Amino acid sequence: MLQVPTIAELRRHVGEARRQGKRIGFVPTMGYLHDGHLSLVKKARETCDFVVMSIFVNPLQFGPNEDFERYPRDIERDRELARSAGVDLLFTPSVEEMYPRQVLTTVSVAQVSEPLCGQSRPGHFDGVATVVLKLFHIVQPDAAFFGQKDAQQLAVISQMVEDLSVPVEIVPCPIVREPDGLAMSSRNVYLNPEERRQATVLYRSLKQAEAWLKEGVPLDEIKERMAAMITAEPLAEIDYVEVLTYPRLTPVDTASPGQRLIFALAVRFGRTRLIDNMMVTV
Repeated sequence: MLQVPTIAELRRHVGEARRQGKRIGFVPTMGYLHDGHLSLVKKARETCDFVVMSIFVNPLQFGPNEDFERYPRDIERDRELARSAGVDLLFTPSVEEMYPRQVLTTVSVAQVSEPLCGQSRPGHFDGVATVVLKLFHIVQPDAAFFGQKDAQQLAVISQMVEDLSVPVEIVPCPIVREPDGLAMSSRNVYLNPEERRQATVLYRSLKQAEAWLKEGVPLDEIKERMAAMITAEPLAEIDYVEVLTYPRLTPVDTASPGQRLIFALAVRFGRTRLIDNMMVTV
């Protein structure tokens, strides 16, 4: 596995692979890798000949009171995990490499960026869309792989790619969970043992919501039941519990046959904000 810190080096190696007729797969990450990230690499290896992974903690997507400085980082560990997973090229740029001067151009995707995390994290998805489009221009992949745990991010990026005719296939990949159901996340390391135990209510509430939907429980009542289930855990502080259409993320009052919905939630346990979701077709 090659590791390069500069855009010029990355372009040189990816260019060589492309001249050899190889299909380029791309897995963008912020590092502190876990099995969820590695599942994206596995999926990329199935359909691509040359897999690029980026590790870059993007300051543009963190608000002034968020955890940019304390976001977990361990590049030595990540390098070994990436190598063992089958990454061909690991791109590890510095902030100065990605943003050598003040950024005056940003990408904003309307509507799908506004509900859910967009309400409590203003500007977050502008930062996400900007860095992902920049990475797409740098790597120029044939396909890029994103986990469905960050379902709103996936919707934002898919909309951006469609609207701007970016020549890359966006490949959604299933959520990877711990044995007790907690969705894998780099932020899980922030949880103390009791917070970690109580956080399993997130997946349990989503599974219960799916069952309630099949029973014909109205969507508003499902949201209320989910919220009550979550707040029964004393350390849980709800940011949102929502049911929306997917991928447009529009409000919905009544489920219709054939409709694709997302049950989405964000909940804090102590200082750690966790998100999770479940997509269902009615």
